Amino acid sequence: MSGDDLAVTPKPPYYAVIFTSQRRDDGDTAYGETADRMVELAATMPGFLGVESARDANGFGITVSYWRDEAAIRHWRENADHTAVRERGRRDWYADFEVRIAKVERAYRMAASPFVKAKAPVTENES
Repeated sequence: MSGDDLAVTPKPPYYAVIFTSQRRDDGDTAYGETADRMVELAATMPGFLGVESARDANGFGITVSYWRDEAAIRHWRENADHTAVRERGRRDWYADFEVRIAKVERAYRMAASPFVKAKAPVTENES
């Protein structure tokens, strides 16, 4: 998961799953590969809109995935591969985590700088 790109989402409303976590300090190299695989899998799920993720040097991370509706979030949560990885995360990777689900009612984006390659049209909804 590169964390270099902002997700391109449709006009609201849609949903955000906010996963905040603190990694254990165990040096498990499988974590990054597994996280990348989960993003790839999520991207194949109906209703998936995008993801943004960041983690600092101390292991604190935030991943926000965007979904069309609550049914799509439930479908993702019930996916067998995702369930197995969640269980491994509880057991092996996370000292602490919290999941929050929010409905996005409004979203707006700053116009891209001429020095930054734009990935998608700028969308605004500031009403």
